[in-house]
Amino acid sequence: MTRFGATILDAEGLSLSKDEKAFFRASNPFGFILFARNIDAPEQVRRLCAEMREAVGRDAPITIDQEGGRVQRLRGPIWTEWTPPLDFVQAAGAHAAQAMYLRYRLIASELLDLGIDSNCAPMVDLAGPQTHEFLRNRCYGSDPAVVAKLGRAVADGLLAGGVLPVIKHMPGHGRTTLDSHHDLPHVDAEIATLETSDFAPFAALKDVPMGMTAHLVFETLDRQPATLSPKIMQVIRQDIGFDNLIMTDDISMKALKGAYPDITRSAIAAGCDVVLFCNASLSDRAAVADAAGQMTDAAQQRAERALAARKPADDVDIDALRAQLETLLSGA
Repeated sequence: MTRFGATILDAEGLSLSKDEKAFFRASNPFGFILFARNIDAPEQVRRLCAEMREAVGRDAPITIDQEGGRVQRLRGPIWTEWTPPLDFVQAAGAHAAQAMYLRYRLIASELLDLGIDSNCAPMVDLAGPQTHEFLRNRCYGSDPAVVAKLGRAVADGLLAGGVLPVIKHMPGHGRTTLDSHHDLPHVDAEIATLETSDFAPFAALKDVPMGMTAHLVFETLDRQPATLSPKIMQVIRQDIGFDNLIMTDDISMKALKGAYPDITRSAIAAGCDVVLFCNASLSDRAAVADAAGQMTDAAQQRAERALAARKPADDVDIDALRAQLETLLSGA
């Protein structure tokens, strides 16, 4: 199999430019990610996904953030508008796990119809009393066992629909009181506390094909942000037991300081398999791709395992699933 570039990259607009096509052909990123600026109409998204795969000459994974609430790139009226996950879980009550499965099975159907075969979910960070508002209503709850159960339902719903889940933000982002898009959060909880709380849902879901790091500092473990920390990567790999593909969260977020190529090299050296880099110029993307290079042997093996987890969607009646979900949420 072709050795993949250790990056996941985006596009500037609704279609690939000539320069982007040439760059992707040369750098061969493992996969791609879409944002709202890349989405206008169903047929346009299908063409863009086809262009991305044609550029690298293979069925590269294409991911997106389709959680619901603020974080959904596909919006109404063309696609389903979803309430924030925490609000949805609370509305579903005792039926939350079944409702989350149906929700993400329906999301998978809309994604796969466009050629998108990965989703950056489940997000199993724990909601706490001081969790920053950028994250709080994206969470599924505050109890590790409940969140793990709901995260499993999300992953199963996506996989049943032919879409690869990406569990995030490893090893746990819920204690942050800052938005890592703008600042670097710090957490001072002891490892024993973290192991029974924040880390626990990730350990329960360690078989999910792909995971995404968190940009925050666990002060009792390391002064480096988790994405750049060999010590935190060791926690993820050994203590949590996650031996599948690890991608960084977007390294252009302001929580990480320094030149993008330096951040890239640090993330790979720490143990990340692939670097996610978004919202940048073509020259910056090229510099990051060059710094990332090709995947290591171990990363390539994990990438191939992730791709092997892509299965055809199960044969279901989507309208019937939607009706079933409406019945659950109505309390009937």
